[in-house]
Amino acid sequence: MTRTSFFKCCAAVFAAATFAQTSAAAATAAAAPNAETAATPRLVNIINFIRQTEPRPLRISDADLFECTATQVRQLRRHALPATFLLQYDALINPKYVELLKNETQPGTEIGAWWEITEPHVKAAGIAWRGRKGFAWDWHANVGFATGYTPAEREILADVYMKKFKETFGKYPASVGSWFIDAHTLDYMQKKYGITASCNCKDQIGTDGYTLWGGYWNQAYYPSRQNAYMPAQNAAAQIPVPIFRMLGSDPLYQYDANIGGGAQHVISLEPVYGADGKRVGGGSKEWVDWFFRNMFEAPALGFNYAQAGQENSFTWRKMRVGLEYQIPLLADLWKQKKIRVETLEDSAKWFRGKYAVTPPTAFSALDDYRDKDNKTVWFNSRFFRANLFWSGKQFRFRDIHLFDENFASDYLTRAERNSTQCIFTTLPFVDGNVWSARGALAGLRIVETKSGAEIPLAAPEIKQLAPDVLQVSCAAPSGNVFRIVLTEDALKVESARDDVSWALELSTAAKKKLPFEDISAGKIKAKHRGFAYSVECRRGRFEKASEAGKVFRIYPAEKQVLLGMRTNKNTNTNTK
Repeated sequence: MTRTSFFKCCAAVFAAATFAQTSAAAATAAAAPNAETAATPRLVNIINFIRQTEPRPLRISDADLFECTATQVRQLRRHALPATFLLQYDALINPKYVELLKNETQPGTEIGAWWEITEPHVKAAGIAWRGRKGFAWDWHANVGFATGYTPAEREILADVYMKKFKETFGKYPASVGSWFIDAHTLDYMQKKYGITASCNCKDQIGTDGYTLWGGYWNQAYYPSRQNAYMPAQNAAAQIPVPIFRMLGSDPLYQYDANIGGGAQHVISLEPVYGADGKRVGGGSKEWVDWFFRNMFEAPALGFNYAQAGQENSFTWRKMRVGLEYQIPLLADLWKQKKIRVETLEDSAKWFRGKYAVTPPTAFSALDDYRDKDNKTVWFNSRFFRANLFWSGKQFRFRDIHLFDENFASDYLTRAERNSTQCIFTTLPFVDGNVWSARGALAGLRIVETKSGAEIPLAAPEIKQLAPDVLQVSCAAPSGNVFRIVLTEDALKVESARDDVSWALELSTAAKKKLPFEDISAGKIKAKHRGFAYSVECRRGRFEKASEAGKVFRIYPAEKQVLLGMRTNKNTNTNTK
């Protein structure tokens, strides 16, 4: 399929998926809107980050890394695309990279900081290097990231980097990215050096030793001052630096990767994955077409976001096929004003101007590149996230996690010196990965009350009821329609008919550790990593299940189940 023809088939694809909106939004989507004026803009940041050296036994030289970055620079200049390059300290002190970025990049290119800690950086700060012998860059979490250093050391590391950056480029960086960054470092750099943007890794379990699970899926959020992975609920409790989620995660299949196994493999927009035909991802033309079609053409709530680009450690040879397909395609769409391609700094400036607190957003993928008839909708707000998933006519809430700004990170006030792993999580109510096993997928399903059988549901019809409210409707074989309404702080499921006996039922795989401590009619109390939280049933009632593999049911009242998703009762509801 050519770059332009795949967009021509979008109308038929999404008509079949039945994605309806209010008349104004529907007209906007159907017209392939001007990205500069669209109510739900589609943002793309091309972010390439730069390492000086690759210490792993991969036969990759420092010259290979430089040539990769130089080729990325030439490609972006050829297509006149704005982009962001983020420098590790070891690359910042290399005159070759400085000269390249100052003299060869496309006008408007942003230069910022990549926050992985290296041996030259640590030694410049007067701190002992604890990395493995021969590793001037060691990716283990207790060495290569700020979480492995005390808060006082983190501040020194920031001061050393910022001084060198300003000496080199004449100003402090606006953007600081990292696979994960702690709240203390982020808050310090915002207050002292005025940074305005950040980015972190997509959700994953165990990949490279890093777990980020249950967070604001894709898009961007304002982090809590106590936990940079956790969205804040109050403006006073947030760091005013939006964090954008990197890598373009596969909305259908990344979540379920390696259920019942170890660390997750990667399914993302990264151009090094999929070019060999053995995997899917940003190196596969078919996958990229599918991802871009859903990212840019399917109507969204708030905005949609994707990060393209790749770190130079993979070398140009491995990313060439993917980037030579993605970059011209993004350039064409940008020139047609169907998307916005801009720097990370510019996206953060737009976000801060539009949102005083983290907004509700939604992303949908209503066709399946694997032809398995799977569909999904992701919803986020400052209070919770929810994932709705259809496999044919089988429906479940695959994931619901709650957010609370008072849930402090393990690394807020201490250094993790020993573990090479790093774990950031939020507060689970439904976890379709961790609580699953092969052949036993956890989820919250709509079931018949008497038989316990799942009620089959047809393809979803989705309406944007308001700028911050999403409704998902599905028809059952009986003709009944179930409507799921997602608002900033609540989740509602209702039946159109009152002669149907149904409930929501949470099931999990056997022998899974669950957070629930008390299940009463009006409230479920839970505790995760020592932090207590609860979910209220504002309409309907909870009932503890006795059958093996079943956890609880939620029975409706007056055809409705209404769950309150605020864990913090004192949250200010004022927004910009």
